[in-house]
Amino acid sequence: MRIAVEIDVPARMRDGTTLRANVYRPEGDGPWPTLLTRLPYGKDDAGVLTVLDPVQAARRGFIVVIQDCRGRFASEGEWIPFWFEEQDGYDTVEWAARLPGSNRRVGMYGESYFGNTQWLAAVGQPPSLAAISPALTWSEPMDGLFRRGGAFELGVALPWSLQTGMNYLERAHRDIAPVIDEYDRLVEGGYDQAVLNRHGLGDTGLFRSLDDPAFAARTRIAGRHSSVTVPSFHTAGWHDLFLQGTLDNYAAMSALGRESRLLVGPWTHATFADPIGEQVYGVRAARFGAPSHKLGDANDLQLAWLSDAPVRIFVMGRNTWRDETHWPLMRATQERWFFHSDGTLSTARPSGDEADSQFRHDPADPVPTHGGSHLMSPAFPAGPWDQSRIEQRDDVLVFTSAPLERELEVTGRVRAILHAESSDSSADWVVRLCDVHPDGRSLNLCDGILRAGGGVPEIDLWSTSNLFLKGHRLRVQVTSSCFPRWDRNPIAGERRIHHDASRPSYIDLPVVP
Repeated sequence: MRIAVEIDVPARMRDGTTLRANVYRPEGDGPWPTLLTRLPYGKDDAGVLTVLDPVQAARRGFIVVIQDCRGRFASEGEWIPFWFEEQDGYDTVEWAARLPGSNRRVGMYGESYFGNTQWLAAVGQPPSLAAISPALTWSEPMDGLFRRGGAFELGVALPWSLQTGMNYLERAHRDIAPVIDEYDRLVEGGYDQAVLNRHGLGDTGLFRSLDDPAFAARTRIAGRHSSVTVPSFHTAGWHDLFLQGTLDNYAAMSALGRESRLLVGPWTHATFADPIGEQVYGVRAARFGAPSHKLGDANDLQLAWLSDAPVRIFVMGRNTWRDETHWPLMRATQERWFFHSDGTLSTARPSGDEADSQFRHDPADPVPTHGGSHLMSPAFPAGPWDQSRIEQRDDVLVFTSAPLERELEVTGRVRAILHAESSDSSADWVVRLCDVHPDGRSLNLCDGILRAGGGVPEIDLWSTSNLFLKGHRLRVQVTSSCFPRWDRNPIAGERRIHHDASRPSYIDLPVVP
């Protein structure tokens, strides 16, 4: 089939602002269903073309519309992240439904920011919207986008603000070379947020969330799912910084009885094939170009919108795909693994007065980010990485199980409960779950942070799906920083974890029989 491509097709919003899109159209009169995505990174960005190849989609009988968000690239207006996406999304859906050859039914697709533009459009209930397919995107922006457990998501906020600021400065006819230099110096500059103010970008990036509660409200999906009535196809990655948001979005829509599908692979936010971090999961783990289902790869699933079961997950460790009927898994049972003063981790509850474990937090020497579910500058690759050098630090407590005598599958949401003390009123608690291989490699699976004092902090490590093989060991790290992924707590002090019978500290694992 031959296709036609129209560049910078104008769409007039309700306030008179003109946004522009590239339109890919099958040859012929149609009518054709329309696929729409709206993003701030440019209509020809490699990321949007990878998420769904518009040429191949048009050859399969879809009109594909890729639009620059307000204030970005070819579109008019002021660039304020998230601020206009709900109303512009509604208006663009109705405009796209009236394009020549359209059958008046519009489906939206995209990931990350342009996963969120789908949700915001869907909340407004445009009549022509038929379905959404959000991938790798958030639900509650204060849990993974702007903040996590009260700590600021510095690792994503600073590079993203600099990157999006380049086009902002270009449109103002300003030199972007100094901003590129700042981006390249992020690591040596210590992730200093003052670089944004030096270039007039303070109100154009994610740092606005620190002072403006309305900023988070503009992009929040949590609590608004009941307004979304169309079917949804959710794609997540076990090592993605928006993993839990995607899972929560699916769970909310499923609980409402909406038609929903969920696909979860072993991916980071930007890596969808081997190697992912330092781990090789096999050809079938690839998001694109390899069969993740009998219908083909993730793109084929997205276009076909069919599955034998509503949930399909990749179980790491076993490195296979598996269909499920629910998320979270109803058959998973919670199992407590207790921390002991000798550094062991076991299901045996402390029976006596075990000595506590201590370390000191020094904000001038924070624990460095090494792998994990994040999106940062290239010096900090995401995904599973050997944690051995992190675990050798004096400010990292390590608790390790004996080699497993049988396989143990952990699939679902992981939480750690600490009986903790701090020498000051403000302390960060960072907990990480790792899979220790027989050769000694300690590969991170999931982690979380909570900014609190002492007491009994509960740290949400989000979710994972991993089969700990026979001979492998479980390991848990406890520390007080992960910089620059999360901003460092500036207060130095002693940290203490209790292990006695009346004050046990443990990690709560969802174990699949």
